[in-house]
Amino acid sequence: MEMEPVTLTNSQEILQFLSGIALRGHGFTTECLLFEVMDAGLAEPDYLKATGADPEAFCHGTPGAWSDYHVRQSKKVVMVYGGAFRQIRIADTP
Repeated sequence: MEMEPVTLTNSQEILQFLSGIALRGHGFTTECLLFEVMDAGLAEPDYLKATGADPEAFCHGTPGAWSDYHVRQSKKVVMVYGGAFRQIRIADTP
């Protein structure tokens, strides 16, 4: 089942949202997506978009959260792509 897309632009709301996301299964996994975003250097993200659906992604312990996450702070972007082999990419945009 497809999740409703979420778009956030408030840093505190983004951090709170990410604190409840756990990714399990194959490929990139984490018990808390917030830690991965902070480790990438995004302490005050200004944009988040979450789309898709992934049965092995959890939101506050409930399975079936979003599959794709794009988090941005200034020119730095963290992207998580779900699917058969989940992956994370970190990039600086021009």
